[in-house]
Amino acid sequence: MPKYEIIYGEAFPLIRYNLEKGEKLKAESNAMVAMSATIDVTGGADGGIFKSFTRLLAGEKFFFQYLEATRGPGEVLLAHSHPGGVMDVDLDGSYGLIVQKDGFLAATSGIEVGTTLQSLGRGLFSQEGFFVVKITGRGVVFVSSYGAIHPLELKPGEQVIVDNGHLVAWPDYMTYTLEKASNGWFNSWKSGENLVCRFTGPGTVLIQSRNPNALVGWLKVLGLGANK
Repeated sequence: MPKYEIIYGEAFPLIRYNLEKGEKLKAESNAMVAMSATIDVTGGADGGIFKSFTRLLAGEKFFFQYLEATRGPGEVLLAHSHPGGVMDVDLDGSYGLIVQKDGFLAATSGIEVGTTLQSLGRGLFSQEGFFVVKITGRGVVFVSSYGAIHPLELKPGEQVIVDNGHLVAWPDYMTYTLEKASNGWFNSWKSGENLVCRFTGPGTVLIQSRNPNALVGWLKVLGLGANK
């Protein structure tokens, strides 16, 4: 039996994870959908109040939930709150993973979910703010997205430009710059693309097929239409 699998991955994914007795998972608050009677769920502020507060500034929830198979092996089903993809990333401890706001879903023991401070320019103009989520340690982390997740694998020196509303996660050793999408702000505005991120390989950038800012804009239009 596999340790875990991601089911219904094309639409509304669930993580089905098989816990051995004494094994524990860490997940975002309210991620548990169902679990065996052998599993206990508790909550807590991982890493103390300060780390929890900085995670809140980075767009994550203040508390985590912990799922532990205390009375024997069991199965737990996890899901995130919005429609989109889920992907597993196996971290070996040699690098960290930078994750978009609300992109952390769950992780095995040995994974720490913290934050890192961005530069002034990135903090002011990126959609992530000054604090971004940084995941470190050894184990498996599950990241979630709005829309499907697609990996962009870059060779050394290879570059790719990504709309920053479509970013999900990338390794902390990758270099990137924040820049205008077109030559001049007026051209960027006319094209509908404003700020983008230029990544340089090697490394894998995870992107999402939908942009949550576009959804917010669409809902605002619908709201204006309803008021007329």
